[in-house]
Amino acid sequence: MELPQSLRSAIENLLESVSHSELLTDAQNISMRYRSQRGKEEPLITEETEALAYAASRMPATYGAIHTALENSLAQVTYRPKTLVDVGAGTGAASWAADSILNLDNITCIEKENAMLDIGKELMKHGSDTLRSAKWIKNDLVTTDIPDADLVIAAYVLNEIAGNKRKDVIKKLWSAADMMLLIVEPGTPAGYLSLMEARRLLLEIGAHVASPCTHENACPKEGNDWCHFTCRISRSRLHRQLKGGEAPFEDEKFSYLCVVREKCNLQGIRVLRHPLVYSGYVQLEVCASDGIKNMKLSKKDGEKYKRARKASAGTLLFSDDMV
Repeated sequence: MELPQSLRSAIENLLESVSHSELLTDAQNISMRYRSQRGKEEPLITEETEALAYAASRMPATYGAIHTALENSLAQVTYRPKTLVDVGAGTGAASWAADSILNLDNITCIEKENAMLDIGKELMKHGSDTLRSAKWIKNDLVTTDIPDADLVIAAYVLNEIAGNKRKDVIKKLWSAADMMLLIVEPGTPAGYLSLMEARRLLLEIGAHVASPCTHENACPKEGNDWCHFTCRISRSRLHRQLKGGEAPFEDEKFSYLCVVREKCNLQGIRVLRHPLVYSGYVQLEVCASDGIKNMKLSKKDGEKYKRARKASAGTLLFSDDMV
C-alpha cells in the first residue's frame, strides 16, 4: 500500500526546508518518547520539525493500518458513512485514509498539539475538496466534547490516555458515532489490552461488533496471546533513511475494533496469522464463532483451498458452516 500521491508530494515539499540530520534526530526522539511516555498524557510532539518528522516516518504506516481496518469494517455493512470525526487526528492520516475509500461530505479533526494540527492542515490543502475544507479543532480528547458524525475514528489514541480516564473517553467516542466507531491501536500486547477494555465496555452499552471479530463472545485470545494484523507499506528513500532500514517496504502491525449501531450478520472465519503454504496444502490459524481453530486445507477442498492460499492475516474467509 502507498500514500496517495498528492499526500506524498505535500510531505516531500514541506521537508525541503528541513535538514536531513534534524529530521533524523527528531524521528529518533519521537520513537523514544512513544515507547517511554505512552499513557502519561505528556506532549509527545511539540515542534514543527518533529511534526514533519512524524509525517515522514510514521504517517505512511498509520495511514496503511487505518485504511486496511476501515476497508475490512465497511465490508461488513451495507451503508456508507458521509461524515467523519477524526479524533486525535495528528497530521490527519485517518482522514486521508477515509477520504480515499468513502465519498465524505465533511470531516472534523480534533488534535491537541499545535505542531501536529498545523502540519495536518497544511497537508490537507493538497487533498480533495472535502479534505481542503476539513474543520480542525484544537482540544484535548479527555476534556472536550466530540461532535457527532456517521463515522468516528480514534487511531493510536487510547494508549496515550491514562487508564483511569480511558473508559470515559471510550463512552464519549461511542456517543458521538451515529453509525460506526473505528479504534486502531499498535499491534502490541498493550494495544490489544486497550482494545479489549474498549470491546467489553462497548458491548455492555449496546454496541455491536462489525470487525475484525466474527462473534460477540469473549475474545479467546485474551489472557494467552494478542490479536493483531499486518499491512505492508511502501517506503520512499527518505522514509527508509528515517527508519534506519534498507527494505523498500515496512510491515505495520496493528490491532483494531469496529463497532456499529445495528447488529451485523457476523459470519465466516478471520485469519489470525499469515497462512503457511506447503506443497498441496495450507495451514491456517483462524478465529471462528466457537473459538480459535487450526485448519489444514488441501487441494481436495477445492475453492476453499484456493482462497486460503491467497489469504493473509486479517482476511475474512468462508462462512462458519463451511469450516
